[in-house]
Amino acid sequence: MYSFLRTTRRASIVALSLSLLGMSRMSLAQSAVSPVAVVKHHAVLVHATYEDVLRSAQGLQTAVAAFLAQPSDANLAATKKAWLAAREYYGQTEAFRFYGGPIDNDKGPEGRLNAWPMDESYVDYVKGKPDAGLINRTKVKITKAQLSSMNERGGEENIATGWHAIEFMLWGQDQSDVGSGNRSVADFIDGQGKNASRRREYLKVVTELLIDDLSLLVKAWSPSAKNYRARFEAGGNESLRKILVGMGSLSRGELAGERLEVALASQDQEDEHSCFSDNTHRDAVNNAQGIHNVWTGSFKRLDGSTLSGPGIKALVESKDKALAEKTDVQIMRSVKAAESIPAPFDQAIKAAKDNKDAPGRKQILETVASLTEQAKLIVSSAKAVGIAKLNLVSP
Repeated sequence: MYSFLRTTRRASIVALSLSLLGMSRMSLAQSAVSPVAVVKHHAVLVHATYEDVLRSAQGLQTAVAAFLAQPSDANLAATKKAWLAAREYYGQTEAFRFYGGPIDNDKGPEGRLNAWPMDESYVDYVKGKPDAGLINRTKVKITKAQLSSMNERGGEENIATGWHAIEFMLWGQDQSDVGSGNRSVADFIDGQGKNASRRREYLKVVTELLIDDLSLLVKAWSPSAKNYRARFEAGGNESLRKILVGMGSLSRGELAGERLEVALASQDQEDEHSCFSDNTHRDAVNNAQGIHNVWTGSFKRLDGSTLSGPGIKALVESKDKALAEKTDVQIMRSVKAAESIPAPFDQAIKAAKDNKDAPGRKQILETVASLTEQAKLIVSSAKAVGIAKLNLVSP
């Protein structure tokens, strides 16, 4: 009898110990998935993403230098390839906008980096206007300070710097129904292209500006410094709110609205995001992927490694698992829907004008619908973690 009681007591103690251990592990897991942990990991993710954008843009700068040293069809093609590769990473940073952070506060470089749509005749010649643009205005000095001051001067479409100015310099005006712009390498060769030396200088300087602005963003999010990141990490629920504002605003107001719905409604090539290179479909995919990165706390880096840690998803799971699962499915659905948009985007929206059942229209509308539902779920997720008002950017 004594032996039986001792054995039973020992079993109860073991069971209690295991139960307490389980509770302890659960408590540790819950403490790890806290707003503080999510905010700090988000800062790591933002910094890593901007680092990889900068590195890929430096690859573009190297390609630009090689092309300008020896203008050739092969070197121009290599530079275009480098631009496309760098855009893959920049597109994923768009989820870090819309809350007055380093990218788009009053002094932020967003307007110099990625403003669009662009009136290409503000920079260089276009069909019917052989003498148009800053390049052909020989009294205008081509310096970083000058181009920066000229950006958006006199109108939002007067874009002089950034990704799309470089894109236009590489591809030229897109006048093809089946492909991208096709700028001749002769434009950069003395004796063949008018003001070729100024065109070379313009491409060199505008690329340097891109590197400068990306470097500012890397610095603003660098660890162990008195910078924006330090304030963001100490920001508590306000920083958590900013993360959710970025995700939600890109989902509905910017990507679904400005970048997809507007272009579909206008049927105008000028309203597509990367119209010179016909890379708009990839812009949409990478924007959607950027939202997914923030949600999951993961990012596939330039070197092939994967950064991972607690994202918004983990925090929502700790409060409402069903909502987290539903939001997760919707965000993945948006990425897949964006991937289904056919290229070239300008032809997809034109086909939609003549045929309401055209595949391009169908895929774009499906992506818009998914992103719209996604934004609603992000608002619900915010409420689940105690953030009542997001003030999302509207389309």
